[in-house]
Amino acid sequence: MLPDDAETMPASPVPAPPKRFPVWPTAVSAVVGIVIGLMVFTFSTAEGLSYFSGDPEACVNCHVMRDQYEGWSHSSHREWATCNDCHTPHTFFAGYLSKARNGWNHSAAFTTGDFPEPIVITERNRQIVVENCIDCHEAVVSQMIVNADSHDPESVACLHCHSDVGH
Repeated sequence: MLPDDAETMPASPVPAPPKRFPVWPTAVSAVVGIVIGLMVFTFSTAEGLSYFSGDPEACVNCHVMRDQYEGWSHSSHREWATCNDCHTPHTFFAGYLSKARNGWNHSAAFTTGDFPEPIVITERNRQIVVENCIDCHEAVVSQMIVNADSHDPESVACLHCHSDVGH
């Protein structure tokens, strides 16, 4: 027999099941962490910070640049210009934007092996080199520029005749 007050006692509440956290935030965080970790590891292994410097030794980190580096180290330009003086725009923002773009493209190309050997300059980078040639040699080429045909980009194409200058 039950005590009299058993009828008036409320039934004990059924314990709620423990709260389950969704798995997807943890999975997404793990994937993002792995991707960032791989990026940091790759950047570190590839000496990524060296590419922000003006040191020509950074350009020879990749074996495909060895011939260009050797050519430059024996050229007259070695005394006056580094890789960045010819291959990046001379303004701060444009220069680092170009380095970032080229770094990304080089990383993708060298990681996948999708690049020509010997390495070939892109049209955009070729134009930067020509602009820098004109900038540094303006006193010598100013008359050529005045007489150039504005409808023919090859009329002021330093690299047409001077393709191996600098390297």
